[in-house]
Amino acid sequence: MITNTSLEYKGDLYPSKIVSYEQEGDSIFFNTDNKVILRVTILRDSLIRFRFTTKGYFSNDFSYAIDKTQLHGYNFLELTEEETYFLIKTSKVKCKIQKADLRLSIYDLNDLLILEDELGFHWEESYEYGGNIVKMSKSSKDGECFYGLGDKATQMNLKGKRLENFATDQYAYQKEQDPLYKVVPFYIGLHNKQSYGIFFDNTFRTFFDFCQERRNVTSFWAEGGEMNYYFIYGPQMQDVVTTYTDLTGKPELPPLWVLGYHQCKWSYYPESKVKEITSKFRELKIPCDAIYLDIDYMEGFRCFTWSKEYFPDPKRMVAELAEDGFKTVVIIDPGIKIDKDYWVYKEALEKDYFCKRADGPYMKGKVWPGECNFPDYTNPVVREWWAGLFKELISDIGVKGVWNDMNEPAVMEVPNKTFPMDVRHVYDGNPCSHRKAHNIYGTQMARATYHGVKRFAYPKRPFVITRSAYSGAQRYTSSWTGDNVATWEHLWIANIQVQRMCISGMGFTGSDIGGFAEQPTGELYARWIQLGVFHPFCRTHSSGDHGNQEPWAFDEEVINITRKFVSLRYQLLPYLYTMFWQYIEEGIPMLKPLVYYDQDDTQTHYRNDEFIFGNQILVCPILEPNAVGRRMYIPRGEWYNYWTNEFSIGGREVWVDTKFDEIPVFVKAGAIIPKYPVQQYVGELEFDELTLDLYFKIGKEKSVVYEDAQDGYDYKKGRYSFLSFRTIGKEKELIIQLHKEGKYDTPYTKYKINLIGLPFKVTEIEIDNEKVEFNKIEFEANHFLIVDKEFSELHITGE
Repeated sequence: MITNTSLEYKGDLYPSKIVSYEQEGDSIFFNTDNKVILRVTILRDSLIRFRFTTKGYFSNDFSYAIDKTQLHGYNFLELTEEETYFLIKTSKVKCKIQKADLRLSIYDLNDLLILEDELGFHWEESYEYGGNIVKMSKSSKDGECFYGLGDKATQMNLKGKRLENFATDQYAYQKEQDPLYKVVPFYIGLHNKQSYGIFFDNTFRTFFDFCQERRNVTSFWAEGGEMNYYFIYGPQMQDVVTTYTDLTGKPELPPLWVLGYHQCKWSYYPESKVKEITSKFRELKIPCDAIYLDIDYMEGFRCFTWSKEYFPDPKRMVAELAEDGFKTVVIIDPGIKIDKDYWVYKEALEKDYFCKRADGPYMKGKVWPGECNFPDYTNPVVREWWAGLFKELISDIGVKGVWNDMNEPAVMEVPNKTFPMDVRHVYDGNPCSHRKAHNIYGTQMARATYHGVKRFAYPKRPFVITRSAYSGAQRYTSSWTGDNVATWEHLWIANIQVQRMCISGMGFTGSDIGGFAEQPTGELYARWIQLGVFHPFCRTHSSGDHGNQEPWAFDEEVINITRKFVSLRYQLLPYLYTMFWQYIEEGIPMLKPLVYYDQDDTQTHYRNDEFIFGNQILVCPILEPNAVGRRMYIPRGEWYNYWTNEFSIGGREVWVDTKFDEIPVFVKAGAIIPKYPVQQYVGELEFDELTLDLYFKIGKEKSVVYEDAQDGYDYKKGRYSFLSFRTIGKEKELIIQLHKEGKYDTPYTKYKINLIGLPFKVTEIEIDNEKVEFNKIEFEANHFLIVDKEFSELHITGE
């Protein structure tokens, strides 16, 4: 037997010594004598990219994740050569590259070690597929914690976990089941009160080990592609998350109605059933802005068609629903039924737009319509064609949003639930197999859908939601956490999933309230509603196989709880809208785990349940049955119980009593919380005053309120209102300072200021340095006052 030694398994390979280096602008190239090249690119003083190749040259540099509209630049860059290493220095960090083996370490400017290689970069040649399995291992510090990775059904702190990223249709998944629908290869490390981030931008199947295999070693690897990762320095977690979100991009502002409550089911049909559901919401006075149509609205599950039997006149129906305040959202899947008489199929076939196997035939798989072909959304020509298909749905019929499902991509009745790995993709001019394109297929479908909905919804704003996503998908779409289950365990999972998605750059996310699979009890549904109204995306969704899941499917008490909490969400719409504005403007996550809020307090490092909603509201859901209260951790600072206005000092774990129609909610002292009157849908009411709940504090606090026309693009021309309130509390004085930016004039003319926790009896009020007689303004001693919205400074004094 003749052995070809070049084909033998070689095991792990490593870079050898550096033999040369050169600097080109913001990049430094290090070359080893075994043809490994490390390119270090300084994008910002706190954002460094490390890219390795083992073949002596780099392939085309292309990424679907990176927001190419972002401008990068550093303030300071210095490269020096020492005896055993090269030193790269910015105004934030120092990076040492070892001459012997390319291992690197990163320090702050005080020489505190932030991150260092253990084995560092190494690789294993893949004879079966070609290319390399690329690997990286880092040393982990004692007490180090890890967060992020997007959609994972596990503890907030990932220490001790090994996780996989491969977009997978996981119907009725369970706690710790992995992988799930989304791929976000980004994590945050925290030790010694210093946070950093790693974004491993590789679309192959990737893995992360957070000290599971070896106690003080963290590693990540991919089944192909490059070792290409970004290091982000904090030192605060807020800095890491904001920088990552800037790097991968932010969405545009949604129309305000999208932040309302949505109702969905597999499936509402025929038209009479849809009307029955929407009428019941209005009858029971439970606010609702959107009704969803699942796959049964189509003719034989063919995308972009309507069932003539169930929906004979969809344009009329959609218009009638709109008159009652309901926006219609419809599902669109990637599988296109193989049917020579089906116009979408014929167009794609004629233009050769479907994915192909390696040897040429079209990829064929079974989904809801039966045998289907699948568009290659990595082809820009296909994306443009797909976008154009939405004209009838959006422009002609009046549908307001599109829901992309099954786009992992999911295929039925095959062992791996998805495409064969030999399927070929255009990948925007970088041809590849499905091994590389799988994790971004859903994102590219959502991207094409977004551009179509946006084109035909104009001058209104688009709404798209997707089940599968890769880093950067937030630029095009919202998401939900997939096919969950009506169990208490899944309520716990949903709470953590949405927090984790928010700090992983993909904040516009929610769960199927009540659980998609199986049937919740009334108590579980009520507790889920109480959590879901504090998630950025708020929708009840269920499988029709398991019974009804509308609020009235339960008893009167559950109906009342649903009405109470959904109404609270509608009151808080200006607060939610402001949260979203700060997310798109500054990359600030809409939900903040306690460790994000206060990383210096080690008591927050392993908390799962509590989170900060926006900047100033603390929420802790009830996650078990028969609860009359729960223990929770109130973070450092001063807080008011939302329900009782009782004042609390934070930094401690406490027992909080609750009723069935309450969960623990606290408001930060000093905050001003804006509220609208309860509406059955966004835009139902005209109102002349904005309510401001002011929670007194000795000291200073800042609150902001963003508003605009609630839809359309005038806000991009400066037609918005951004209010900055500064409260200064003293023993017998309260000062409210107001600064306004923007050209939008809100339709209301007054503020109703509710004074909460005021420790003195009001004796005098001054508005803009002029004393005001109590009988000339609406004022109820120590409870509220109503003032004209044009004031700049308000003084309230007392005794």
